[in-house]
Amino acid sequence: MARTRPTRAVTVPGAGTMFALRAIGLVILARWLHSMAQMNFIAALEGMASSPVACLNLVFLFLLIVLPGAKARMERPFHPLPQWLRQALRVFGIFGCLFALWSIGAFAWLAGWRRAVHAAAETNGWLVVLPALYAAVVWICRPRALWRSNFAARRFAIGRYAVSIDVATRTTVVWLESRKLGQYDARELSVRWPHGAQAGKGVPDRAPVTTAAPLESEAAIAASSTEPVTQAAPITALVPVQAASAAPTHERRPKIELMWDSPAAAGHNRQTVFRLRLMTEGDRVAARALDAALKQV
Repeated sequence: MARTRPTRAVTVPGAGTMFALRAIGLVILARWLHSMAQMNFIAALEGMASSPVACLNLVFLFLLIVLPGAKARMERPFHPLPQWLRQALRVFGIFGCLFALWSIGAFAWLAGWRRAVHAAAETNGWLVVLPALYAAVVWICRPRALWRSNFAARRFAIGRYAVSIDVATRTTVVWLESRKLGQYDARELSVRWPHGAQAGKGVPDRAPVTTAAPLESEAAIAASSTEPVTQAAPITALVPVQAASAAPTHERRPKIELMWDSPAAAGHNRQTVFRLRLMTEGDRVAARALDAALKQV
């Protein structure tokens, strides 16, 4: 009989994000319960009930461990959480990190750095780990696109925006993080490059030096003259190099606009779907690929 080959279980994209968030919540909860066990449990509960910060931390831990509405899906690899939950965890994480840093800083200021280091050693480094855990939650819930760019599958990730093109139906779907902005006819979309940036070329790091011919002519004239001009050519040659290196920031990080021009939509002609600045090289490559793909539809 033919034996079936055992297949490995394929992890759904997004399950690792949910596991990491739940693990952080369980670590914070376990440390919190351990600290309460070292003192009077009833007194600790009474103190927590009268403390707004403790109540906010309880809500944060509940959302972090339970993750209501979270589900790992193949079509949303980077957004297994609902948008409201992602925003709530990000806000609670920023607040918790700032409060932990402020509390540790105030203790170190009042008690001195030696006692602060001694307290960190007694708590097995928990005074350093706690702000790092809050910061990890903020980093996991950071704004990002719905997926990575896959040019073969006509999927493009530019900043927080994700664009997918269906060649068969000639439709384009645009997402802002996990929120769907709209579905458009791909033939009515176009990429606009403001500030004179070209779609097929990246912004050059240096401006082209066009003063090579004048410099050669000046050197020839200087060589034919009888007066020594040994310092004139090097000083003149340095000027265009310094001017070329001072490229403005907005040229190194150009903006793009995805325009929707539909002659059939009354009152909606020539609308801007999104506008953003290309911060990374991956964004610039994805923007150029999106422009080329829209022109081929």
